[in-house]
Amino acid sequence: MCGRFASTSTPDQIATYFGAQAPELLDEEIRPDYNVAPTRDVPVVRVRGGSRRVDLLRWGLVPRWAKDLRIGSKMINARGETVATKNSFRSAFSRRRCIVAADGFYEWQRLPVAEGEKPKKQPMFIHRTDGDPLAFAGLHERWTDAEGVREIHTCTIITTAANDMMAPIHDRMPVLLAPADWDEWLDPENHDSVGLERLLVPAPNALLTAYSVSDSVNSVKNNDSSLVEPVVAR
Repeated sequence: MCGRFASTSTPDQIATYFGAQAPELLDEEIRPDYNVAPTRDVPVVRVRGGSRRVDLLRWGLVPRWAKDLRIGSKMINARGETVATKNSFRSAFSRRRCIVAADGFYEWQRLPVAEGEKPKKQPMFIHRTDGDPLAFAGLHERWTDAEGVREIHTCTIITTAANDMMAPIHDRMPVLLAPADWDEWLDPENHDSVGLERLLVPAPNALLTAYSVSDSVNSVKNNDSSLVEPVVAR
């Protein structure tokens, strides 16, 4: 799964990298976030009006049929193996796909312990070896309350089985889209589910690297650059 990540690039940096437009308002709304947690607003790239743009969406997809927002906290991830058929995601998979922009993500690796000891986990930070941003495959939805007054735009991150690099850390990982696949993924007129599902595969092993980081990342209250600094594993 992907339950925490870092998003520290500016709107202009995100827009330039993804060939998108970023509304000027985002300069005031997007701040470096080293410990992105569910229900926070996150930068995504999606096609609107025929062109790519950077928008802020609430992390945790809320289907249009949901009675309230609370369901979103349970749908921060969508499994690539069932995203095309599961009721919560299939409509968005067909028509409302996006890219969630990130600089890296956190995962907790279980450590070996002696018999009788409490389980221990080491937080790890995973990022691209070349330092480029990550392009998480995502879905987005528009939810309106029963009175038709409150409108919230939400998103989720699609996951797949871990590649060989990630497997020692966790058995799942986010789907990372290559630049050559962005047009196909973002095109709202593309309803070729078979072709789209072919993109939902583990990233090449050489694309990512990982290192141990501080336990401070365990608390969402902590949010500064020290969270992504390497530490000596316990």
